[in-house]
Amino acid sequence: MKLPLNKNIKPKVQRAMNKFKKSILFLVGMLVLLNLKLLAQEKQVLDKIVAVVDDDVILLSELQQHAIKFAVQFKINPDKEPEKFNELLNQVLENLMIQKILYVKAIEDTVKISDEHVEKEIESRINYYIQELGSREKVEEYFNTSISKIKRTLREEVRQALMAEQVRASKLQGIKISRREVEELYYSMKDSLPTLKEEVHISNLLLQIKPGDVARQNAMKRMEAIKDTLQKGADFVSLARTVSDDPGSASSGGELGFFQRGQLVKEFEEVAFSLKPGEISDIVETEFGFHIIQLIERRGEKINCRHILVSLVATKDDEKRVATKILEIYESLKSDSVLFEDLVKQYSDDTESKDEGGDLGWFPVDEFQIKEFKTAVKKLKPGEISEPFKTKFGYHILKLIDRREERELSIDKDWEKIENWALSIKQQKEFLRWIEELKKDIYIQIKDNNLISKS
Repeated sequence: MKLPLNKNIKPKVQRAMNKFKKSILFLVGMLVLLNLKLLAQEKQVLDKIVAVVDDDVILLSELQQHAIKFAVQFKINPDKEPEKFNELLNQVLENLMIQKILYVKAIEDTVKISDEHVEKEIESRINYYIQELGSREKVEEYFNTSISKIKRTLREEVRQALMAEQVRASKLQGIKISRREVEELYYSMKDSLPTLKEEVHISNLLLQIKPGDVARQNAMKRMEAIKDTLQKGADFVSLARTVSDDPGSASSGGELGFFQRGQLVKEFEEVAFSLKPGEISDIVETEFGFHIIQLIERRGEKINCRHILVSLVATKDDEKRVATKILEIYESLKSDSVLFEDLVKQYSDDTESKDEGGDLGWFPVDEFQIKEFKTAVKKLKPGEISEPFKTKFGYHILKLIDRREERELSIDKDWEKIENWALSIKQQKEFLRWIEELKKDIYIQIKDNNLISKS
């Protein structure tokens, strides 16, 4: 749920996302959601079992959905490039089998994953889908179901994936590499190593466009009218479906599902946990707007509630105020009388980088997720600042700290990168060798040899 979510458990979006997209957990999430969409559209699929791992199965629909996703990513046309697509099917099947093997090992090792860890991962997943599709509304429209139902569908799959990932991480952690091994691998593969793409080291000053007093007053008037309607006997569920600004729960009558303390913002939680089943709260204000909450059920230290949200919507005057302020800051920076880092600490709304003077670290120029950043930094020399520009997050000023041009990898200059690369190769080899050992004690059968060849 976006709305009353505790900021302390939100993902560190851009820095963590690259690792997240490549993880087993992401693959499982996409599989579950693709199944949801398939069911929602009521497509008739003749399904069958492709492989069996222990007492679990891999279905043809699961395999195809995974493979199609990667085919799009790697620009493989299944109709025009059947051999490439069949190779992709083999790779995807192998990955799915490895995850199921790891899950079997996790059960054997009695690996435990806390409910809080599962919920955090689900929130990270939902936030990623929102970023990819553009909004919570588009996520719900794409999968033809509510965010709350998506979460319920994801829960057990995420738990299993986290268990498998913990086993994998534990195995990889014990694999080390010596300096001699790194050097031998580097010199044996030196001619085939990729070049380092152009990178930039940047700092960011962000001013978000926040709703002001007028927006707050407008939202409060609207919520007071909703409260009055409820007091006159209106049905909470029906009203939430028609007036709530929370797209993740409105279609479910405002229902959020079960959660425990620490998962939602403090103001929301304090009121929600104080209610009795069926009781409706007064108006509650959080950073997301105004809420009215109704407790549905309590199970020990967890509760399920529904809410109606009236969000704060920034006005044109709010945007003008922020645009004026960012220009004032820019003029101050041009005068050389103040440091960029000091103004970041004073004004920036980027909580992830504010205390570090806005430092975002190094980024390959061609991999910026925010295209406006790429445009801005291309014009800068080290030490220069950009003119203010706007993104969906607000108004920014960037400072280019340093730039690395595209070049060949050097064992002297890039030891850390080369060492990590060499360690990764060694870990992968030993990990796959270990998987082969695990396979000896687990029942595995590929059921359709015509569809896919054995690895």
